[in-house]
Amino acid sequence: MSAPYRYPTPEPPPAGFTVDDYDAFRGTSEPIVIDNGSSNLRFGFASANDPVSQQNIVSRYKDRRLPGTVLLFGDAVDIEATTRTQSRTPWEGDLLLNFDAMESALDYVFIKLGVDTGTVEHPIAITERICSPLHSRTLTSELLFELYNAPAVCYPIDALMSFHHNSPAPEDRDGLVLSFNTYSTSIIPVLDGRGILSQAKRMPWGAAHASDYMLKLVQLKHPTLPMRLTNQHSTWMMQNFCEFAPDYRELIRSLDDATAIQTADRIIQMPYAATVQTEKTEEEIARATEKRRETGRRLQEQLAKKRAEQLIEKEQDLAHLLEIKAQRPGLKKAEWINVLRKDGIDDDDELDEAIEALEIAVKKAKRKEAADLAAAAAAADDKEKDDPNAMNEEPTFPLLEMPDAELDEEQLKEKKKQRLLKAGYDARMRAKAEKERIKKEAEDAQKREDEERERDIDGWTARVRGEREALLVKIKERKRRRAAMSDRKSAAAQARMKNIASLAADAGPSKKRRKTNGEDKDTFGANDDDWSIYRKIQTGASSSDEEDDEIALLALETKLLAHDPAFTAADTHAAQTAARGALVAAVRPPGADARGHVHLSLERWRVPETWWSPSMAGADIAGLGELIQVVLSAFPVDERARLARRVFFTGGPAQLPGLDERLRQTLRPILPPEMELGVVKAFDPVLDAWRGMASFARSEEFKSACITKEEYEEYGGERIKKWWGGNWNGAL
Repeated sequence: MSAPYRYPTPEPPPAGFTVDDYDAFRGTSEPIVIDNGSSNLRFGFASANDPVSQQNIVSRYKDRRLPGTVLLFGDAVDIEATTRTQSRTPWEGDLLLNFDAMESALDYVFIKLGVDTGTVEHPIAITERICSPLHSRTLTSELLFELYNAPAVCYPIDALMSFHHNSPAPEDRDGLVLSFNTYSTSIIPVLDGRGILSQAKRMPWGAAHASDYMLKLVQLKHPTLPMRLTNQHSTWMMQNFCEFAPDYRELIRSLDDATAIQTADRIIQMPYAATVQTEKTEEEIARATEKRRETGRRLQEQLAKKRAEQLIEKEQDLAHLLEIKAQRPGLKKAEWINVLRKDGIDDDDELDEAIEALEIAVKKAKRKEAADLAAAAAAADDKEKDDPNAMNEEPTFPLLEMPDAELDEEQLKEKKKQRLLKAGYDARMRAKAEKERIKKEAEDAQKREDEERERDIDGWTARVRGEREALLVKIKERKRRRAAMSDRKSAAAQARMKNIASLAADAGPSKKRRKTNGEDKDTFGANDDDWSIYRKIQTGASSSDEEDDEIALLALETKLLAHDPAFTAADTHAAQTAARGALVAAVRPPGADARGHVHLSLERWRVPETWWSPSMAGADIAGLGELIQVVLSAFPVDERARLARRVFFTGGPAQLPGLDERLRQTLRPILPPEMELGVVKAFDPVLDAWRGMASFARSEEFKSACITKEEYEEYGGERIKKWWGGNWNGAL
């Protein structure tokens, strides 16, 4: 296994920033270009090669060493964890609504560019979304014209600017533009360089939704990861490890075994504090082992002592109740009732039940003691295996033939011991005889089966396979019931609760209490019927039947392996269970959470697939393939051919591998076979929108697309010019 990828530890932001040299632009009309993205803000003068990029996020930070509050923007928000939780962005999803944060962002832009004049004396080009609300444009114009006193403002669409930058040749002025943004994905048809916005579509699914889906998948897969995963972690994982599958269903079918999943797996080492475990020496381990053994022996001795005390107590209780019962013939009814009530007994039936319960308990305790003695005797027999004569000798118990009246106290104790030894010996003899009988029956059954197999091998194979299938169905059904019992809303769990409720209201189980020697005694369990409640409500619990079924299944499969050539080791229940376990372990290896490892396998393709199937993540919207088909179907065949000849995609998620091939696999079936199909990726999907605006801002056409301050004062903030790259281009 290769070394895991490490999540990068963020470096602390610089204490300050350098101001660009503004003197080169002072007194000029060099445009300022701002790509106002919902996740990143890119800005700079139009003549710059590349823009300055920062996170489009604002937060306030209270430093105890400084008076007042510090306003942080961009990467500086990561200075502390608390500032990230209190941060704000100008965007609410795909809508520009928080203009106090937008004002802070524009302050940062102009300070960073070194604008030290009282007003901004440069035209401004700032992007807006397709079909941007008038409210957002109005307040943006109000900020730029009234607060900063900008001379002119232009509102281009970012996707069209990226297409313009990547289409220098005249024949490249037609195409279908796919813009993958943070909170949306737009489809804009372009003919003769002009966006046909009346046929454009916007899909409310973007990189932020996919990142959130990735976070949920990883949290579900690693519930005990020793760190808190955030959206920043999931975004980094999506950007570095996800890719589009040309055929998602075929890919999933190919990942059908542990080897394929392990090949696709990417292991990420998340930052966490490992617990330091002190290694023990062999002497310390030996001492700990001996201490555990001594503790076990001591507990066994205490348990044996407690059982002996309980046996004595039960014998005393039984003798006391028998003594009470012996008084019945010489007492009147009223006197007899008083005697019973002194011991908390209501009538003769309850007395008889108590005596019967104690007799059963005493017999069980004596059988347990006899079994312990038999086990001890068996251990002694094992030690005497080297002496065959001693093994064949029948032990004698002479004191059992003598009356108790002829024995002293020591002999009575020895007689009791011999009685227990004889009971253990008799039990061993009965067990030995039963073992011989079972062995003889097994030999006879094996002989009959061998004769059946020699007589009709096909019939024997069919019968054994049928018995195996019946056992497998029984085992699977038991596991299914147990799984259903864990879900309180399942039918099995509801039936169990009804049984509990009905049995609780039933007066069947003996819930009576009695007093013995002045103490309350709960007699529940003395009657075997009391325990039937557990057999009724614990239908999903494991039992000895399950173990017997497993043993029987193993025996049947052993026979098939020996005599059926069509049945191989891979067909056994154990092999199939191991294969399923290996598949599960490959998806989520055991112990990965404790080491801070995040395993990405299926998630690498499942997250990008949500652009085509948003329902996978719970979004009730159409996928990208359906929307593209709707857009293309709105045009005649000749214009559809012009659009399909150049399918252009841009935006941050467009950097994920495999998107171009996935688009080809999506578009080819919905286009005529003879129609040319071309899929083009932006040279730089992240920065080309800004670069396209910068080149456009240096052209003569830029002035006609701008709204001047005088026009704003005359027509208001909703004013927008009619031009090919804006939200009003004459096609509406």
